[in-house]
Amino acid sequence: MSAAPVLVLAFGNPGRGDDALGPMLADRLEDWLAAQGRDDVEVIVDFQLNIEHALDLADRERVLFVDARASGENGARLDAISARADASYSTHAVSPQGLLAVHEQVIGETPPQAELLSLRGHSFELGDPLSLAARQALEAGWSGLLGWLDAATCSRTTATV
Repeated sequence: MSAAPVLVLAFGNPGRGDDALGPMLADRLEDWLAAQGRDDVEVIVDFQLNIEHALDLADRERVLFVDARASGENGARLDAISARADASYSTHAVSPQGLLAVHEQVIGETPPQAELLSLRGHSFELGDPLSLAARQALEAGWSGLLGWLDAATCSRTTATV
């Protein structure tokens, strides 16, 4: 079985208030993909990025990392990212850029084109409910995710024609 060409890798802790934004968006996406009958996109959800996730990047064309962020402007933000070696591979959580670099080094292939969709959260304490600002970021993130997905799969279709 081959890997879906497009991967959405969402991470965050659902028990820590707005840190749940990544998994919440991923759950919504999985429901939407199932309703659409789509099998060209795989969704992976975890509490944090780990070095083992470098294997999940193999044979992908595009990857979108989805996470909550604690600073910056409200709403959702989509940024192109690239492999950048950092010390995060030796910690309990790896950065998306560090994971791309590990993939390149360990797997020996160029990492897929990657973006980071970050959703602004405000409340990250254990047991906190989702904040109003995070709910608004979730909606903005959903729109951004659908736009990204359309571009990612459209470029695949165009490239294979």
